[in-house]
Amino acid sequence: MSGRRIFLITGVGSGFGRAFAEAALAAGHTVVGTVRSDDARAAFETAAPERAKGIVLDVTDTAAIAPAVAAVERDIGPIDVLVNNAGYGHEGVLEESPLDEMRRQFEVNVFGAVAMIQAVLPGMRGRRRGHIVNITSMGGFITMPGIAYYCGSKFALEGVSEVLAKEVAGLGIKVTAVAPGSFRTDWAGRSMVRSDRSIADYDALFDPIRKARQDKNGRQAGDPAKAAQALLAIVEAENPPVHLLLGSDALALVRQKIDALTAEIAAWEDLSRSTDF
Repeated sequence: MSGRRIFLITGVGSGFGRAFAEAALAAGHTVVGTVRSDDARAAFETAAPERAKGIVLDVTDTAAIAPAVAAVERDIGPIDVLVNNAGYGHEGVLEESPLDEMRRQFEVNVFGAVAMIQAVLPGMRGRRRGHIVNITSMGGFITMPGIAYYCGSKFALEGVSEVLAKEVAGLGIKVTAVAPGSFRTDWAGRSMVRSDRSIADYDALFDPIRKARQDKNGRQAGDPAKAAQALLAIVEAENPPVHLLLGSDALALVRQKIDALTAEIAAWEDLSRSTDF
């Protein structure tokens, strides 16, 4: 699929979403972007009055998603590319983090994304074309103490993406899970939800991790504008990847994880095999 496209990008108010939208508009595409307020919608539409369309939508309001997508396809045109970008990070030691915070993390990062997918699939399936891009994280492959809820949500979205890619492969629809490393977005800053600390046993492990993340914020290696160009590249690709890592840190850390997992599987292979009849 080449030429001008209609993108639906969630969360275009800041960070990756804004960078993705700006790059797609600069390339001549039409972008429908979800935002959280009328002011944000108006600000987004000034970027390209003829091709930037904002819609006020909270992805956790799943009942509102299908009607919103139907309105886009009726009033603007068929959605060629869905970019599930809306999401946020939760930081907190698991024992200290209320379950309601986990539910909220999954409502935004997983259920909202899946609801968007379900809303665009009938049109894409009928046209036998389309590309669904889910923004996950290197935290969907690797883990570190203090972000269990976030990593859990991104592991889930990686798995959903991979299964979906297999289900729609024969229907002309492409699926890519894009897993960024550390980029200069608001993820570790104002958009991160942090649970309160209460258990001293975790201080030595977690306090340095929290401080390092706060100190590094704004100085990460990843450039969101270059991530946006990578997004355009996979949309243009005839055979895009199902999984795409972004950033040298993501490459290094995920490769280390794969090597460690391979070694662990080998070390326990005899026990693994011992359970067969």
